This record gives sequence, C-alpha cells and structure tokens, in this order.
Amino acid sequence: MARSGTRLAVDRSVPALIVKIGAYPLHHGGVGAIRSLGRLGVPMYAVTEDRFTPAALSRYLRGRFVWPTTGREAPDRLVTGLLRIGRRIGRPTLLLPTDEEAAVLIAEHAEALAGSFLFPRAAPGLPRRLASKQGLHELCAAHGVPSPAAVFPGSYADIEAYAGRARFPVVAKNREAFVRRERPAVTGTTRIGGPAQLLDLARDWGPRPGVILQEYLPREQAEDWIVHACFGADRAPLALFTGVKVRSWPPHAGMTACAYVVDNPELAKMSAEFVRRIGFTGIADLDWRFDRRDGRYKLLDFNPRMGAQFRLFENAAGVDVVRAQHLALTGRTVPEAPQRAGRRFVVENVDLPALLAYRRGGPRPPHAPRRARGTELAWFAGDDPLPFLTMLARSVGPGARHLRQLRRAGRRAGTEAPLRQGEGPK
Repeated sequence: MARSGTRLAVDRSVPALIVKIGAYPLHHGGVGAIRSLGRLGVPMYAVTEDRFTPAALSRYLRGRFVWPTTGREAPDRLVTGLLRIGRRIGRPTLLLPTDEEAAVLIAEHAEALAGSFLFPRAAPGLPRRLASKQGLHELCAAHGVPSPAAVFPGSYADIEAYAGRARFPVVAKNREAFVRRERPAVTGTTRIGGPAQLLDLARDWGPRPGVILQEYLPREQAEDWIVHACFGADRAPLALFTGVKVRSWPPHAGMTACAYVVDNPELAKMSAEFVRRIGFTGIADLDWRFDRRDGRYKLLDFNPRMGAQFRLFENAAGVDVVRAQHLALTGRTVPEAPQRAGRRFVVENVDLPALLAYRRGGPRPPHAPRRARGTELAWFAGDDPLPFLTMLARSVGPGARHLRQLRRAGRRAGTEAPLRQGEGPK
C-alpha cells in the first residue's frame, strides 16, 4: 500500500508545508501527510521542533524549518514566521495545519497569508468556533445535530447547582481547544463519579471555570465512529470517509490507536449536511458516538484540519483527504471512487498498551471487521524507515509513562481514571 495513488495527476510544481504550533514531536499525522504527497512527487516542507523529530527525517521531506513554538505566541508573530518560511520556499505553497491553533491562525489571517500560500477560505471565525466545545455544541443545537447534553458553568455556584441535579457519572473537558496556551482545568477527558468528586475538582478551576460538563455515554452502550472529509469551496464533499475506532489511548477517550474503514452512508450523509449548513470548507476530522440507548449518532468533536489518523482512509483511486486538498487547490479533478472498506490503521507506539487495556474492557465494536483488508501503519514504512526508528528512540520515556498509566488503570477495577491527552492533536 506504500505507493498507492502514484498515478494521480497532481501538480508537482506546488509544494506543501506541514504547519504545527506547539511542542508535540511524536506526531504521526504530519509524517503521514509528508509521505502521502511526497510519494506523488510533491515537494514537501515541514515546521519541526528540532532537527531530529520523526517528520524531519522522512526521505520525502524536501526541507525542514526548525521553529519551536508553544501556542502562547502573539498571532502577528506567528504570521510573520509563516511568511518568512514562504519567502524561503519561494513559490505558492499549500498549507496543511496539524492542530487547531494553526487552523485558526490561517483562517483568521487569511488576507495576510494569501499571497504566499494556498489554503481553503473558510469563514474567519468558523474554525475557532468548531474547535471550541461550547461553540460546537451551540452549532449542533442550531442545526439539529445530536450531541451529548452539556452545561458550561460560569462560576463555582453554577457547578454546585449542577451537582445537585445532574445524573452521574458525567464527563469534564476543557471548554476551548487551546489548552496549551494556559493551565488547563482538566487533563484530557475526566470521568466524574458523583457530586462530591465534582465539587472537589471544581475548587481548583478558578472563579471562571473553563470546562464543559457533559453527559457520559457509557462505552458498553456506545460505538465510536470517525469521519474524515475534504470539502470544496461549494461545501460539497470532494472525499468523505467513515470508519470505526476500535481502540484509543488513553483508553476510550484518547487518540486513535486502531481503527477500521467501515461504510456508513447514514453517517456520511449527516456529516455532509452539517458541513453544508455551517459553511465549512477544507479538511475536517469528526468524532461521532453512536448511542445504542436512543439509536442516535452524537457529534463529540469537529477538528477543522486533518486528523492524525487520516491515512486510514483512501478511496480506490488512491485519494485521501490531503491528496484531495492538493488536487482541488491546484485546479485538478479529484477522482471519485468507493472507500477501501475493511482497511485497518494501527499506531504502533500506543496500540500495544491500548490492546492490553481493552482486553479488560468488553467486546469489540460489532461493526468492526474481524479481518483487515490491508493495514496502514502510522510509523513504519519500508520505503521511509527513519521516522519509525526516530519515534522508537524518542518514545522510551513516554512509553514508560503509558505502561505506568496502564498499571494504575488496571488496579482500579471497574472504574475509569482521569484520561490524559495524547502527545499532540489526534
């Protein structure tokens, strides 16, 4: 599968730049994008934290720009840095953001960036609103899209009132996507078992809690579905894929560790209609949860950029969402073809601890195939081995932390520990 799509008629005169804001060097999504377009002969460039990130050592990378950022920089400084990179590349370049900060920056400073770069022109405030838990919840309510019941407390008194009427357990998440810019209220997704635990945690959230308190959808009664798509300027899907998440790390709420492509016309239609109504254009990564209790798909997340697991999805013509974006923005036709159902995606460095954790956690999703029709590995590729080897060298510390987390989770029989975020965007 390594060289799939090599017959696509891409414009090799238009390079692409992987844009990231913040420190998350072990990000397989950026490596996947470099390989996806690089194998087609597109010159690939990337912003990296240092010279020895996995992405920086891909054989398909034409050039790297070492630019450590935190996400706390002033937007004007970030825009100036991008324009400096654009001048060094020397020709119009496709921008491929790998996190919400970068996607929002590009959308909100489109006029300044347009002369040097190619990117979809979404409404300036829309990506920020989609990346926000509250903004997404409000959009879902306005357009009749199911989502988990949620409240957005403005004070500790609001939390006390909620604790008196809520049905537990509930889930606490950070309200805004940009948690790297300041101290987050919670670390990742946290399951809260009762009023006393909620009130105890909330004492550390400050006078204006930056959290969303959300209905808990029990994993025994739910299925996790993912949709990756690329939408054109007319909001119609250029490529749209559906799949089932089998395992994640941390368990049940973190980044995808293993997933399968599964045809789901109903979910594809729901996703396309929602995007048409809100007017989004570009690449999107949506997380849905099917609630068996009421038979509805509920939208959990809308990432207005490529997801780290986007290489799970490819159609029979060799098109993934990154290739679709490059073809569309360079005036080429995006070939239509069925998605490759049954295909599997595995993130090697997190799927082993996830596999051990999920053996304790009940049956696999009923729609997941028993046997894969081809496997795409996040890190290892025979034609590009250095990113995999670099990931191994750099993940010794994080790997040990994963195993310690797993042991702690195992000691909590029948409970879910607070779930920590993976390294970087999913």
